[in-house]
Amino acid sequence: MLDHLIKGATVVDGTGAPAYTADVGIRHGRIAVIGTVTEPSRTSEDAHGLVLAPGFVDPHTHYDAQLFWDPYATPSLNHGVTTVAGGNCGFTLAPLHPDRPEDADYTRRMMSKVEGMSLVALEEGAPWTWHSFGEYLDALEGRIAVNAGFMVGHCALRRYVMGPDAVGGQPTPEQLADMLRLFHEAMDAGAWGLSTTQSSTHSDGDGRPVASRHAGPAELLALAGAVGEHEGTQIEAIVAGCLDQFSDAEIDLFVEMSAVAGRPLNWNVLTIDAAVPERVPRQLEASERARKSGGRVVALTMPILTPMNMSLGTFCALNLIPGWGPILGLPVPERIAKLGDPEVRAEMLRRADSKEAGVFRRLADFGRYVIGDTYSAANEGLTGRVVRDIAAERGQEPFACLVEICAADELRTVLWPMPTDNDPESWALRAETWQHQDVLLGGSDAGAHLDRMCGAPYTTRFLGDCLRGRGLASLEQAVKMLTDDPARLFGLRDRGRVEVGFHADLVLFDPERIDAGKATLVHDLPGDSPRLDSRAIGVKAVWVNGVESIREDVVTGAVPGRVLRSGRDTRTVSTR
Repeated sequence: MLDHLIKGATVVDGTGAPAYTADVGIRHGRIAVIGTVTEPSRTSEDAHGLVLAPGFVDPHTHYDAQLFWDPYATPSLNHGVTTVAGGNCGFTLAPLHPDRPEDADYTRRMMSKVEGMSLVALEEGAPWTWHSFGEYLDALEGRIAVNAGFMVGHCALRRYVMGPDAVGGQPTPEQLADMLRLFHEAMDAGAWGLSTTQSSTHSDGDGRPVASRHAGPAELLALAGAVGEHEGTQIEAIVAGCLDQFSDAEIDLFVEMSAVAGRPLNWNVLTIDAAVPERVPRQLEASERARKSGGRVVALTMPILTPMNMSLGTFCALNLIPGWGPILGLPVPERIAKLGDPEVRAEMLRRADSKEAGVFRRLADFGRYVIGDTYSAANEGLTGRVVRDIAAERGQEPFACLVEICAADELRTVLWPMPTDNDPESWALRAETWQHQDVLLGGSDAGAHLDRMCGAPYTTRFLGDCLRGRGLASLEQAVKMLTDDPARLFGLRDRGRVEVGFHADLVLFDPERIDAGKATLVHDLPGDSPRLDSRAIGVKAVWVNGVESIREDVVTGAVPGRVLRSGRDTRTVSTR
């Protein structure tokens, strides 16, 4: 007898093959039968007119902490994501040195700063009972609703072995050997591979460059070589050039790390903008060179424009514009005074529009910002209005107008920059770039930057755009890009397709309605901390390992997800 039968669905199987109508039966957590099914089942449902697809695979998340207080990985699960990759960008919650309890506090403050996680939620929502990476994985086992695999963060490895010297120091030969031993232990426990960052935007809770930014090429290549000694493993790496354009040295590093490991290396995020036509070929040069050198470098790129709010009052992307950090880091009264100085504003604008600002130049058109939440009588009625229009009414330059509005709210005003790359040319370039063999959809950062952005719904929003919007990909191709493509990159065993014998990770949705709702601020984290959330539209049900986990955008309470461990749940994707 089947556990559940889905009757008459339009099956889009994840391979890119044409859709077809069939019944799909589930038994013991796997897809047992596809076709015209007469076998009895404990439960069944009519799915005529609905699409049944494999569960979506999100290749870049930061759910490492959130899964402890939210085992459903919302809102990703609501939007059909059944498997997440965590431990990215060099940041993980393990290993932690057993003799230095202060390392947990350091890690929490670092995650709060660099990944925009609520410090209160980190302190109150996770148990922090582990020391080894394996103990961290065990702490999640059996209590999550999604499948989750995790890289080992380079910063945690360095901190464990070197202590505070991890920031600013270089390991002795003995310390490097200890780091490699610790890394092998994590890999033996099921870690997916190594994640590391050299990005100039990544600073810890003390404002200093995070530990992995101090690692030299020899250390990185030693760790990359260790990745290749384990089955079913990967590398994920971030460098400063990920934000705009790689330097020659950064391309060399990516190529060497992947070639030494004999494993794919993925990075994010490839920003596609027709106004900067040289960026895509430069960024994909790393992929072309890697293939010639026995490696593979894969770029992650988002298929939607993810709204991200800004503020002059709290840390956000504006702080990363060259020269802006010291000003926006001042106490609020001093910050307001500084921002009120026309000469200071002029210099800030110059730096924001300079070549050194890289991709952050996109934030410099302040007339295109939309005013979000306001907090003072002086700003009543401004929510939803464009700064350019307000500035014209007041006879002000847009940035001066924006500062005046924010100052009236003591810098609490929420700002929404309108995207500068929403033009037909940029979308055409995206569609073309998606066809490259080393470009993968993803980069949601789900679980991070919680009150600033909501990238998790990219799956449903992309499908809605393909079906009823720009139509840049067929339904079959779009589903493949969200399922089988990332599953194959990570070497996931028996996931990513609707196929007999595969795990029953499935999404049932209405093609006439599939979409994502507007991001709204909710206070549902530990400590009543805020985050942006988005409801799923048109998703009828989501199954994880054959168990219904979402029905009509509501979690069922089931926790059928698995901690996916390298080797057991992933196979090697060799570059050679």
